Amino acid sequence: MIDGVKIIPLRRIPDERGVVMHMLRSDEQHFRGFGEIYFSTVYPGVVKGWHRHTRMTLNYAVPYGLIKLVLYDAREDSTTRGELMEIFAGESNYVLVQVPPGIWNGFKCVGGDTAIVANCATVPHDPTEIERTDPADPRIPYDWNLQYR
Repeated sequence: MIDGVKIIPLRRIPDERGVVMHMLRSDEQHFRGFGEIYFSTVYPGVVKGWHRHTRMTLNYAVPYGLIKLVLYDAREDSTTRGELMEIFAGESNYVLVQVPPGIWNGFKCVGGDTAIVANCATVPHDPTEIERTDPADPRIPYDWNLQYR
């Protein structure tokens, strides 16, 4: 685990009409504030990353499809500096992943369908508080290729 990252199981409530999928409530202990909600799609096999925020806490959920979310802690003052974390999130593992500022993150669609990633961010998008780098940046020790374990 990376210090400050939380993985919270989310409720799916199915009935004959469809499914209600919870994500985040303002009365939950892990709620950190509201800036904006947006949705991102990612095509099968595609990587979106790396990026990190200076002020924003991310709250990711994947209501459709499956992604491999990868986190890397490069924070100088962190007890988990240098740690990597992989989380498979999607319909088969419906969770909220809360990512604090300063954590490099990216995701890859690992299923056969386009995935939809929801983010309830704590501050509105501000291009001055985000840093981006290439998925193959050697500063982040991660290989996005399929791993046979």
